[in-house]
Amino acid sequence: MQKIRNIAIIAHVDHGKTTLVDKILHSCAIFREGQETGELILDNNDLERERGITIVSKNVSVMYKDVKINIIDTPGHADFGGEVERVLKMADGVLLLCDAFEGAMPQTRFVTQKALALGLKPIVVVNKVDKENCRPEEVYEQIFELFFNLEATEDQLDFPVIYGSSKQGWMSTDYKKPTEDIFPLMDAILANIPPAPINEGTLQMQITSLDYSSFVGRIAIGRVARGTIKENMPVSLVKRDGKIVKTRIKELYTFEGLGKVKATSVAAGDICAVVGIEGFDIGDTIADFENPEQLAVIKIDEPTMNMLFTINTSPFFGKEGKFVTSRHLRDRLYKEMEKNLALKIVETESPDSYLVYGRGILHLSVLIETMRREGYELQVGQPQVIVKEIDGVKCEPVETLIVDVPGEVAGKVIELVTQRKGDLLIMEPKGDLQHLEFDIPARGIIGLRNNVLTATGGEAIMAHRFKAYEPWKGVIPGRLNGVLVSMDTGKTTAFAIDKLQDRGRFFIDPGVDIYEGQVLGEHIRDNDLVINLTKGKQLTNMRASGSDTNVRIAPAIKFSLEESMEYIQADEYIEVTPQSIRMRKIYLNENERRINAKKFQAQ
Repeated sequence: MQKIRNIAIIAHVDHGKTTLVDKILHSCAIFREGQETGELILDNNDLERERGITIVSKNVSVMYKDVKINIIDTPGHADFGGEVERVLKMADGVLLLCDAFEGAMPQTRFVTQKALALGLKPIVVVNKVDKENCRPEEVYEQIFELFFNLEATEDQLDFPVIYGSSKQGWMSTDYKKPTEDIFPLMDAILANIPPAPINEGTLQMQITSLDYSSFVGRIAIGRVARGTIKENMPVSLVKRDGKIVKTRIKELYTFEGLGKVKATSVAAGDICAVVGIEGFDIGDTIADFENPEQLAVIKIDEPTMNMLFTINTSPFFGKEGKFVTSRHLRDRLYKEMEKNLALKIVETESPDSYLVYGRGILHLSVLIETMRREGYELQVGQPQVIVKEIDGVKCEPVETLIVDVPGEVAGKVIELVTQRKGDLLIMEPKGDLQHLEFDIPARGIIGLRNNVLTATGGEAIMAHRFKAYEPWKGVIPGRLNGVLVSMDTGKTTAFAIDKLQDRGRFFIDPGVDIYEGQVLGEHIRDNDLVINLTKGKQLTNMRASGSDTNVRIAPAIKFSLEESMEYIQADEYIEVTPQSIRMRKIYLNENERRINAKKFQAQ
């Protein structure tokens, strides 16, 4: 009897996956007494910690009652669906985590659908039962209904349910009877998740994720599907397109705790890391040297959005970044494609620009944010949705949007969404909130979050996921106001900002370097206005030079990267450098903008 269980943890963003993994690691005594571990152990890159979301899936393993449990922590956001789809291939069962108040959210549905389709056995964990207003029984009913709608088998519908609070570190089969630890969950895993199957025969192992080490280069990670893999063994690498490359395995590692341990051989069912194979991609199969047999290639959902990435051409280029040339940009984008399966890159007519296709704004913004932290300077254009022609009809991606808002502002949200061609499907009370569900074109979601949060005083909870391609819904109104554009290059002065405050709201503070063509603020009217913020007060002997101190300036509005991506229009770029995010016009000179204005109106 093999003593290995492979289990993936899936859930909507912020329902407590990574916190639960922390508790499992602590309970199974992975750490020695007094070792400093901190929280959210698996969210180990800065971006994940800052945003509080998991972006890259990771695996760890724990020993419990002499059984090795490999745990795979997956991202909860549908934009990182490419990550989820490939790592589910390594699991035999899933822990579906659900918030006891929010219930099954759109992304829960998205990842559950993938898991059920692969025939994995689910265990449902209703988490955060210590929250106010929580409704564990209703959530249980909701999940059962969700499974039924997703055509789960009878065996999958007969799922065990565990209630608890990962934060407080307890799990129980009855939420009214809290326990002291999370062992009831561990026992449920041993009882319900099938052991990893032992398939005899020639070697088969699919590469489902990558690791990188500066000593040995790229490391392939995957689960041995059949046979045994050994150190120093000659093997065939079967590429996605069926091409076969003969190669040899140098070293093997299995996962133990948070690290890896060297192994001489790994049998079917266990997850391992392989060193020494060159030129592999995710989805390739490591197979027998003599008679290689390929495993089914991982199918990834299509991207729904693209953005133009180009080199930084602003007057300030090269001041902050280390990597500024088109060669640097190209190499970095193609390197990202190796591990980010849902990304696609298309070269354009210009050698300096690339069209990058992704799953959504978050997916693309995480890539841009990672690049700027690595020292890259680049410019990105307005996100565009991908339009297809299906049976002669122009179609666009449509998303299911779910908004939970206080009842008194629900009307404002419905108005905003319907302006963007959204259709209201469901409106029902949920605790003290109104639960709204819409179908809305993906174009309509770009820039919607800011407007909804403003209209609801920041109280709306929004989530959306891709539904299907449907016929084109017509023109959606863009940004209502024009922008204030700089006329000159220089430093902004408090005097100039103060005098122009009645023209709109500013995005920059006094004393900041700006250049001609940079977007400095939002105009109160619907046209763009060119302004001069570098002008100082005329100082003559008739004027007191010290009276600038009583200038009262409203605080500048600061945009995050995602907010900038949602704000810009077709004739604007975002300049991204390691220290700054600036919005600018594509044509910096006002005369050039006038000449080229028609080009953007056509879009």
